[in-house]
Amino acid sequence: MLIRVRGSGWGCRIKMYLVTNSFPMLTSHTLPRIAVRAIGGGLFLMAFFTLMWAGIAEGGLHGSDHWLVLAAFSVLCIVFVVCGIRLFVRSKDFPVSISEEDKLEGKRMGKWYAIIFGLEGTLIPVVCVALLLLKQERFILPAIALVVGLHFYPMARVFDRKLDYYLATWVCLVAIICICMMSYTGYPQTMIQACLGIGVAFATSAYGIYMMLEGNRILKQ
Repeated sequence: MLIRVRGSGWGCRIKMYLVTNSFPMLTSHTLPRIAVRAIGGGLFLMAFFTLMWAGIAEGGLHGSDHWLVLAAFSVLCIVFVVCGIRLFVRSKDFPVSISEEDKLEGKRMGKWYAIIFGLEGTLIPVVCVALLLLKQERFILPAIALVVGLHFYPMARVFDRKLDYYLATWVCLVAIICICMMSYTGYPQTMIQACLGIGVAFATSAYGIYMMLEGNRILKQ
């Protein structure tokens, strides 16, 4: 999501509702359409990743929870998708145009987003292949979670969002704890996998809830 706040224009206004809890009296024409759709797109992503990690957790549980974990997160994902669709539909009430300054800022953030995403997308398969070659397949999932958690730190810097720091720290802690449990305890790997999936799914769910609440506030202004 290309959302940050520095300088003036809609980039500055967006941060007021995506990074802080203080909101100005916004009208339906204060923000550009792309800003509203960015939040909707973010909700779709959080729905996908939440469902993915919930599925990983359920793979470790093998239905011993009567599929309650997957069911609970699935309901939340449906809510995210519905809210995302609502934002896309209502975005038509917002203006299309943005200033030249905001276009340049958007390009700059887009470049760094692509770099960070590209590094993450490269590092994950490299780590997986390395672990396979070392015959340490059991560490693949927590290693992926650790890479995902680490990528939030530069994202927080680029988009100036404190929430990313909290989520990054949480996901990294969950991944490291699971790696330590696999290395130094006798807990079943399936149970550790379930803990990992639930822990990361909580993080993506928190992000989705955050975006959903901010999106709803924008539409109510």
